[in-house]
Amino acid sequence: MQNNSLALLKKSFKKALLTRLSEQAVQKEYFDNEMKTPVHLSIGAEAISAGVQACLPEPFQAFGTYRNHALYLSITEDTDTFFGELFGRVSGCARGKAGSMHMSAPEKGLIATSAVVGTTIPLAVGAAVANRIMKKNQQVVVFFGDGAVEEGVFWESINFACLQKLPVLFVCEDNHLAIHSHKHARQGFKALGDVVAGFDCYYDFGDGSELTDVIEKTQGMLNKMQANSKPGILHFEYFRFLEHVGPMEDFKFGYREKPEAAEAKHDPLIKAENKLVSMGVDALEIESWKSEFLSKIKQSMEKARRAPFPDPSELFTDVLTEEPATSNSQGLSH
Repeated sequence: MQNNSLALLKKSFKKALLTRLSEQAVQKEYFDNEMKTPVHLSIGAEAISAGVQACLPEPFQAFGTYRNHALYLSITEDTDTFFGELFGRVSGCARGKAGSMHMSAPEKGLIATSAVVGTTIPLAVGAAVANRIMKKNQQVVVFFGDGAVEEGVFWESINFACLQKLPVLFVCEDNHLAIHSHKHARQGFKALGDVVAGFDCYYDFGDGSELTDVIEKTQGMLNKMQANSKPGILHFEYFRFLEHVGPMEDFKFGYREKPEAAEAKHDPLIKAENKLVSMGVDALEIESWKSEFLSKIKQSMEKARRAPFPDPSELFTDVLTEEPATSNSQGLSH
C-alpha cells in the first residue's frame, strides 16, 4: 500500500475500533436495564460501514438499517449522542425518542435508518432523483442486510435506479441470516451477483471482515460510478458474532454452529490490526487509540446518565401527525 492507502486504512480502522469498543460497553452495561431499547449490535460487521464511509466523497447522503451503530459512529464519531440515545436522554441524537434502531445525523450525512426491512432503499433512490433535479453533487449510499434483497422494494428500486442511471451505491451487508433463517430457506436464487448481472449496474463482491478489501472494492466502485453514472452494488459477506437482537451469543440454540477460532478467522478488528502492524504501525500507537476511545466512551456514558429524560410534553414533537378531522361549514361531517 502507498502512504495515502495506509492513512485511509488507519482512518477506517479507528472508526471500526470506536464502534467495537462502544458496543462492548453496551454489552457490559445492557443488563443494568438503563438502556430502554433493543440493540442490534454490529460486532463482526464494523469494517463494512467504516471502510465504505471512509471512502465516500463529501458531501454524501447515507441511509441504513436497524443494525446501524457502526454506520452512525463511522459517520459521526460522536459517542455522546450515541449513548445519550441508548439511555433515552435528551442528549441523544433524537433526544432519546428514537432509540437504537432509528439513529440519524442528517447534518453529517446520515439521513435515516429504519427498523423496517428494506424501507430506506427507496428513500436513497428518491434522494438521488432529488439531487439530480436540484443539480446537487452528493453521493448517495444505502446499507441493507441480505434479507432486504427478498423484498419487492429492493428490486423495484434497483430497476428504477438502473433505468434512470442514478449513481446510488447499494451496500449489502450479508451475514447469511434473517434473524434465525438461513439463505437457503429464504432465497430462490443461487447468487445475488448472477441475478443483478441482467441489470445496467456495476456489481462487486468482497469479504466484509477484511477492511482492506472493503476499502479497495469501494474505491474501485466509486471510480466506475464517477466515470459512468449508474448504480453500483457492493456485496460484502461477514460473520455475525452475536444474536440477532441483544448483547449475547446464541450458538446454544442450535440453528448455527460456532466456528472454531471464530475471532481469528472472522474478526475484522484483529485482521486489520495485524495488517497495520505488518505495515509498520507501532503496536503502542494502536494501544493509545484504544485508551483514548475507552476514556471517551466512559465520559459519554457518564454524561448520558446525568442528562435528563425528555419531558412528557415532547411526546408528539418531531413526529409527523395527521390533523384530526373537522366538520365542514355545512356540518356534513360524521
